[in-house]
Amino acid sequence: MSASASTALLDVTSLGVHTPAGRALVSDLSFDLDAGQRLGLIGESGSGKSVTSLAVTGLLGAGLTPTGSVLLDGVEVVGAGEKSLVPLRGRVASVVFQEPLTALDPLMRIGRQVAEPIARHRGLRGGALRTAVAEALDEVGLDDARIARAYPHEISGGQRQRAAIAIALGSRPRLLIADEPTTALDVTVQAQILGLLDELVDARGMALLFISHDLAVVSAMTSDVIVMRHGVAVERGAIADLLRAPADPYTAELVRSARALDDMLGAS
Repeated sequence: MSASASTALLDVTSLGVHTPAGRALVSDLSFDLDAGQRLGLIGESGSGKSVTSLAVTGLLGAGLTPTGSVLLDGVEVVGAGEKSLVPLRGRVASVVFQEPLTALDPLMRIGRQVAEPIARHRGLRGGALRTAVAEALDEVGLDDARIARAYPHEISGGQRQRAAIAIALGSRPRLLIADEPTTALDVTVQAQILGLLDELVDARGMALLFISHDLAVVSAMTSDVIVMRHGVAVERGAIADLLRAPADPYTAELVRSARALDDMLGAS
């Protein structure tokens, strides 16, 4: 663990991630994210965007080897031990994953799952903790007291994702990483969750790293984006510029696909 002169909340420099066989899942990726800033990572499945989110939080699976540097609030993540990383997760950065049913503990009631990071990072106990849990659930639109007593399988997919957001934000992180947070939801619920995330990130002044394969979704949540393909950043910049004049053929393909979908939906 080491400190750096960098003032960015998240500073990624020449990040690489390799499999045991030496295949590069991410290659020479660099970007930074300041407090309150939003950045999108976009690409198809296998582009390395989700692997990047795991590398940033030190959650890479066994056998995957990171190289380069990831400074999270000035602390080096690459090569750090679990003891050094645990205090960063929740307090500095939290993650909302794609599938809440697998992210949530199926054997633990929702209220208890919301309570754990609040107790750990904010030190609340007893009545203060119960009040904080109720406030966290209410903030994401889960104001029915029955939700806190329910198990994940007893509530809907949209409610599970709202609960996952409450868990991620309960410890008051400065950076939220949203990894395909609406892919498993239907279109109506997807719009609700995106609106909720947008509102909460803005109200809290958090930084946001938003990951998706959908250009329209990314453009609704961020103004700047990195386009990834085969683990490499092929283009980056303001979404408005990329939509107007994409420089890389793959970005141009994403733009054409997004416009074709818009035309099809508009004609239906």
